[in-house]
Amino acid sequence: MNELSIRPATPLDRPRLRGAIVELQEHERRLHDSRLPGEAIADAYLEWMLGEAAKAGAALVAEVDGAFAGFVAGWIVNEDNIAQTADSNRFGFVSDLCVLKPYRGRRIASRLLDVMEAHFGATGVSRMRMWALAANNAARASYERSGFAPYEVVYEKAVKKGR
Repeated sequence: MNELSIRPATPLDRPRLRGAIVELQEHERRLHDSRLPGEAIADAYLEWMLGEAAKAGAALVAEVDGAFAGFVAGWIVNEDNIAQTADSNRFGFVSDLCVLKPYRGRRIASRLLDVMEAHFGATGVSRMRMWALAANNAARASYERSGFAPYEVVYEKAVKKGR
């Protein structure tokens, strides 16, 4: 692999982050019919994601030889689930992770997750969580290689109308 660097996202990264969001959304759209077109959501999603990351998290960019290769974004979530321990109610949430197609297979996703883990660890968080579509086998395999294990499984069934 060439020179990989990971750094905080800056305002100059916005166009590349937007493009990666479109790519990620279109990939997930091919996997599940609940996803809207990437171009339709990219601007609002980028604003929301960066806003949440700015409050209590980070948005990080991966570059290979200075070229944008992908990103990760996440923040700290505080829940109030009576049935869970305090350390389970406060966790680092990885909202988005995208490695552009030309850079896949180089363990860049793992490196991005490692840096995000260090960021969360410095805040005292002891757990990280992320969601993935069940049909996104490549992403799930990457996350499991990075030490993640399934935590909860969400089931879905389409409701028959007109009954």
